Amino acid sequence: MRKNFTFKQTRLSYFLIFTAVIALGLLSRGSYVPAIIYPYLGDVLYAVMMYFLLAFLYPQKSAQFLFLVSLSICFGIEFSQLYQADWIVDLRKQKLVALILGSGFLWSDVLAYIVGASASLIILRKFFNSPHTSQAK
Repeated sequence: MRKNFTFKQTRLSYFLIFTAVIALGLLSRGSYVPAIIYPYLGDVLYAVMMYFLLAFLYPQKSAQFLFLVSLSICFGIEFSQLYQADWIVDLRKQKLVALILGSGFLWSDVLAYIVGASASLIILRKFFNSPHTSQAK
């Protein structure tokens, strides 16, 4: 069931989801996360975060556009991890940079990004009545 939010309420909701996902992502690095999902949860949440950041920043773009751009950004970051020059390896050793850029390429991360962006697309379409859910643009 879609909620009928105003434009400002919808953007606020996207921002709140974005910030909540960052908090969940940081918490997901704790030892209390089940071992079976630990390696993937952060990457799923990273894609969700990216999707809702884009939804907040580009309120007139379609849900499909947000899906493709968020996946492209996540994939770009993941594939950039194949580049292993000394300067970027040293940079990735810093905690904040490692959280943003990651440290090593994994195909499982690519799959986790697809899961996260797809879940975001479904959430947006199911729960929000916004410009993003229209087929145009």
